[in-house]
Amino acid sequence: MAHIHSLTATPKASKKVNVTYWILTGLFAFVMTGSAIPNIMVNPISVQGFSEMGYPTYIIPFLGWAKLLGSVAILVPGFPRLKEWAYAGLMFDLLGATYSVANSGKDVSNWAPIFIFVALGFASYFFYHKKLKATATDKAAQPFRRSLVVAA
Repeated sequence: MAHIHSLTATPKASKKVNVTYWILTGLFAFVMTGSAIPNIMVNPISVQGFSEMGYPTYIIPFLGWAKLLGSVAILVPGFPRLKEWAYAGLMFDLLGATYSVANSGKDVSNWAPIFIFVALGFASYFFYHKKLKATATDKAAQPFRRSLVVAA
């Protein structure tokens, strides 16, 4: 009986993983969208920041649209290859921003908080893969669970 219980406990574990994934991914997408919109609108703070780092202002809306599209891609169910690319692009954006701000002579307090968002992105990505594995395990175990129900 305990053996059957362990087989049916998998959906609870996968539900926890699923909920954690969506919370982390929602927060990460919110942060990245919140940074994308000012870039798309080419607001003065973005222009000032990019100018201080020596970057041309014409790149600002491009990066904004890329972040917005990446945020949408990690939220839309399915499309695993697109999600992989979106996560990579968003991480490159965050790590590139950290590197750029750090090397522009700004104080550590101006760029160290970006690592919180990097950690959030990595956590979302980690749970994305845990969710995929849990989903695959659930699908593989479904026929076996059905046979247990029929046999009982």
